Amino acid sequence: MTRLDTPKDRYHAVGIIFFILGLGTLLPWNFFITAIPYFQARLTMGDSLFVGLVGNSSGAQLDPAQDNFNFNNWLTLLSQLPLLLFTLLNSFLYQCIPDKVRILSSMAGILLLFILTTVLVKIEMPPHCFFSITMGSVWFISSFCAILQGTLFGQLGTLPQSYSTLFLSGQGMAGTFAASAMLLSMASGANAQTSALSYFITPCAGTLISIVCYLMLPRMAFFQHYLEWSCQRDPCNELETKAGLLSSEEQNGDQLEGPQGPEKPILEMANGTVKTLEIDQECSGKGASALHSGRATSAPKGGPGPERPSVFSVLQKIWLLAFCIVMVFTVTLSVFPAITATVTSTSESRQWREFFTPVCCFLLFNVMDWLGRSATSYCLWPEKRLWLLPLLVGLRFLFVPLLMLCQAEPRTHLPVLFRQDAWFIIFMLLFSLSNGYFVSLTMCLAPKRVLPKESELAGAIMTFFLALGLSCGAGLSFLLKALL
Repeated sequence: MTRLDTPKDRYHAVGIIFFILGLGTLLPWNFFITAIPYFQARLTMGDSLFVGLVGNSSGAQLDPAQDNFNFNNWLTLLSQLPLLLFTLLNSFLYQCIPDKVRILSSMAGILLLFILTTVLVKIEMPPHCFFSITMGSVWFISSFCAILQGTLFGQLGTLPQSYSTLFLSGQGMAGTFAASAMLLSMASGANAQTSALSYFITPCAGTLISIVCYLMLPRMAFFQHYLEWSCQRDPCNELETKAGLLSSEEQNGDQLEGPQGPEKPILEMANGTVKTLEIDQECSGKGASALHSGRATSAPKGGPGPERPSVFSVLQKIWLLAFCIVMVFTVTLSVFPAITATVTSTSESRQWREFFTPVCCFLLFNVMDWLGRSATSYCLWPEKRLWLLPLLVGLRFLFVPLLMLCQAEPRTHLPVLFRQDAWFIIFMLLFSLSNGYFVSLTMCLAPKRVLPKESELAGAIMTFFLALGLSCGAGLSFLLKALL
């Protein structure tokens, strides 16, 4: 197909739709972790009538020692394990179920489970029952999100690169959107139960809008054009992804790469959730094979198939970056949100104490993490001195004791050395900024260390180690909480 055959994206409708879909993929994780005070209060009091988004609103004092459920730790662990699981199983699942079925069923499952979470705001039940139902919802919602995100990445592989950027921007806004929704619900002046109810209705509405937007996509001539073009190039292969790896996109021959290698990759992360990696593969003339839609295209009939890169040989080239990505997320998920969400303000202002966690923990983290990711568009230091990277990443382990020595409750072993709110804000600012920068840096440098034909496998390997780091951090959070 020529450039003249390509329809225009009227009113940027397809771009807006993928921005909304990107936002919807990370709304569940962010809405759950931002509402941690609500869940902890429900588990402590058992009475939903006086439990709001900031915890207890009845005037009674909650005993911090009653945190027997370790809600923060289990929430983190059960949110990240499905990511690791589906990273290992995606090749089997994605080959068996059509992409439309995966997307719509995943979003429908997320919507139903969020409706259940919303209904539970009005229902009284024993704390252990509430905990079990909530953890079950977290597990299944995270599983649906892993399937949804991976499948959408596969469809994005058929579109120009700018649409991947819009999708990633939507994902990057999910955390800020959740924190803003909590702040608006708290500032509305409504009673505790109504405030919590309005907060959880928001992701239900967001997921419903995402479903409507996805159903509109097949009606868009621009999207249908690229989908048909993809099928003509590889009619035997269904669109799929490999754990969030965006496939190559030739964009009608407009962006053929030169001898210097693939185009600069794009990757964004937020709140410890995988976004994607996009790499333009080298295109050649007749008889050449190209990676497409997460697979190698079929070889010409009668000729030998394309030689697949060796996992071991690629891992030898990027093992340092893989090790760094594991360290980055091990540090981040070990304390966020399991430890950081329990830090309380020492201010005498009651209003500031209520807004302290949503603003200084969640909103600050999401904004600074986004800035850190954005910085890699201008600077990739230390790209030329890569041996410095594990040393710099290793310095982030200092944030673990620093944040644990803030005013985190409950605690029985460690003293509090940083009581002032300013210390926690400074630590969170540097913690989240470095997280975003090093995650994006390591994932951007990985494909540059390998041959163009190995870029897809390098991205898949990095995605696996990223998921491994998330799971290791979630598991480590239990130990750190016990040491506290």
